[in-house]
Amino acid sequence: MPTTNTPTTKTLREGSARKRAAILMAARELFLAEGFDRSSVDAVAARAEVSKRTVYDYFGDKQSLLKAVVDAIGESLITTIRQTLDDTLTDRTEAADLEDVLVTFSMRIATGMLDSSEYATLQRLVRAEFGHLPHGCYNAMADTPDEALAERFAAFAAAGLLHVPDPRLAADQFIALTFGVALDRLGSANAVEDARVRPIVVEGVRTFLRAYRTR
Repeated sequence: MPTTNTPTTKTLREGSARKRAAILMAARELFLAEGFDRSSVDAVAARAEVSKRTVYDYFGDKQSLLKAVVDAIGESLITTIRQTLDDTLTDRTEAADLEDVLVTFSMRIATGMLDSSEYATLQRLVRAEFGHLPHGCYNAMADTPDEALAERFAAFAAAGLLHVPDPRLAADQFIALTFGVALDRLGSANAVEDARVRPIVVEGVRTFLRAYRTR
């Protein structure tokens, strides 16, 4: 049975950013290569070139270290999503632009984030080590991109471009209709390698707009 012990609650040191990053990278590499159970704190410390005590001082215990690895990858992906939102879905005031900008956003996420090594690493760790992660930690993090997209849809509604009584529901449905379909059907959302992705995204955007575009 997977361990279900909760992470430590002791006061942790912030410490050196360089050492913290080295420990996270070492743990990430070992957890992926050897698995959580077979990766010792001693091995993490040796790979990071720090003392075992430093690992404990910075992260408390091995389970908390795994959570920190998952959180760090997730935060990196969320930063990518927010940047993509800023680049593609900001200050759009023409209804005629909506289809193009929503397709552009979806394709950027599909090819730049969902097929990235960071996303693949996150999925592998969460699937393999789910029993060692605190309950709900990944789900809470996974909600953040949806909330960010919901904020943009609410802004479009305020500008009179969309009718979205529930922006979060609209965001969930948009994701399901676009790159979510590509992932479910094709196992990938990389339009560079698979020409079937873009037509799926375009039709998903059009379906979304038929439901939510202001009449």
